[in-house]
Amino acid sequence: MAKPDNRADNEEHLQEHIDQTQANIQEAENYLDEHADEISVNERQTIEDKNHRRKESIKGFIDEKKDEAEQ
Repeated sequence: MAKPDNRADNEEHLQEHIDQTQANIQEAENYLDEHADEISVNERQTIEDKNHRRKESIKGFIDEKKDEAEQ
């Protein structure tokens, strides 16, 4: 038997994803600040690219959260 679709806490879960992703961005930026002279150009670019994708994900989470709020 399939479980019923319970969306009661979707907004809360989406906010948790947003908060965690923002924390990951900040942690990566702190790492870059602290180790800028120790890491390779490729490693720096990889971290910056990942943070860019994280920021895009946050936009998606926010849009999804707005959709959930409207339902």
